[in-house]
Amino acid sequence: MDRYQRVERPRPESAISENEVRITTQGMIRNYINYATNLLQERGIKEIVLKAMGQAISKSVAVSEILKKRIPGLYQDTAISSVSITDVWEPIEEGLVPLEMTRHVSMISISLSTNELNKNSPGYQAPEFDEQQLQPRQQQRYQQAQQPRQPRQAHYDYYDGTYFLF
Repeated sequence: MDRYQRVERPRPESAISENEVRITTQGMIRNYINYATNLLQERGIKEIVLKAMGQAISKSVAVSEILKKRIPGLYQDTAISSVSITDVWEPIEEGLVPLEMTRHVSMISISLSTNELNKNSPGYQAPEFDEQQLQPRQQQRYQQAQQPRQPRQAHYDYYDGTYFLF
């Protein structure tokens, strides 16, 4: 492919809706979490959709899991698909023919909602309710600090005529 150069074609821009978060490999996880939290809590949007392609899929899953921990009671619906992308390569040298290569890229769409989603969907996940999650973090830390710690038991082991303390 050193005799070809890839031609950048303008991509058709699709409008991004207000509740859509497109996750890329370059973006930082904390920025996506802050933006999504802002949408759900401060703007009052009931449902957000995280979308990612290719290498960014794992990042979108991480973002959704962190959001579900920070905002209890979120329902999740995940859909996977693939998209065909055609790359055009122009020859650098004369006598060569332009090439078109099609590749299939995986895509994920994760819907997070405060309202119940379609239970019959294969990617449906109900929220996990944990009483500790519903308490503020500082209160959890205070309660953990107030619990008495058990003293560590001394454990002696005998090996080759020597006692070892663990």
